[in-house]
Amino acid sequence: MFKTVADPADCEVCSVIRFLNAKKVKPAEIHRQLVEIYGENVMTDVMVRKWVWQFNDGRTNVHDKARNGRPSVVNDGLVAKVNEKIRENRRFTIRMLFNEFPEILKTVLHEIVTNRLNYRKLCSRWVPKMLTNV
Repeated sequence: MFKTVADPADCEVCSVIRFLNAKKVKPAEIHRQLVEIYGENVMTDVMVRKWVWQFNDGRTNVHDKARNGRPSVVNDGLVAKVNEKIRENRRFTIRMLFNEFPEILKTVLHEIVTNRLNYRKLCSRWVPKMLTNV
């Protein structure tokens, strides 16, 4: 029995796929060997076949391509502005904050208030999660 490797890097797994593919090992066998060494959740058979196909097409890089995504609108400046508005009126609602910051989604505002600023609703008044003398 082989020693299993926990939590491998993606490029490590792709390097193994590239190596075994160069040795003309079939994708199903590559997947079986990956599961044997890295565990059940390493990579699906379909993804192994995709990587093999890309390597056969001439790909040499084992790192994933950078993906485009929506940039986060949450930054320290925005968090400070939201905190300032909250301190002006502790009896605010997310809807009132949304009226002040219409360019930001309500869910993002709620995430800022609860996760970044650690405020919790207490008897219709927002207070810091850790009560301190202010």
